[in-house]
Amino acid sequence: MSRYREIKYRTVTSFQRRIGNPILKRLPNQTLLETTGRKSGLARQTPVGGRRIGNEFWLVSEYGEKSQYVRNIQAHPQVRVRIKGRWHAGTAHPMPRDDARARLKTLPRLNSAAVRALGTNLLTVRVDLTN
Repeated sequence: MSRYREIKYRTVTSFQRRIGNPILKRLPNQTLLETTGRKSGLARQTPVGGRRIGNEFWLVSEYGEKSQYVRNIQAHPQVRVRIKGRWHAGTAHPMPRDDARARLKTLPRLNSAAVRALGTNLLTVRVDLTN
């Protein structure tokens, strides 16, 4: 990773971890992705932007496999997604062959703009919902 990308990654993730995510998690209609910590085994909730299409929920990770929630998914693919205040169980699948930039055009506009602007290694994630 280039020095610029590393600085950008550290700055953005530090802001998200300390300020953005704690605030967003409290909003009742914020979409949340709940993964199981790969080391701790504890539930980890991350605000995400995405869209439900049928029995699938699609999102794009800004930092691909470097994102903590993607690493957790790789270790434990069983997740929960809170959509409009209601929790849904599912199995998450990173989709490295999917065109993440094209996928962003089908997802909520504001979040997609932020992911494009801040992300350095986009990765599509599909969650197959079971309920």
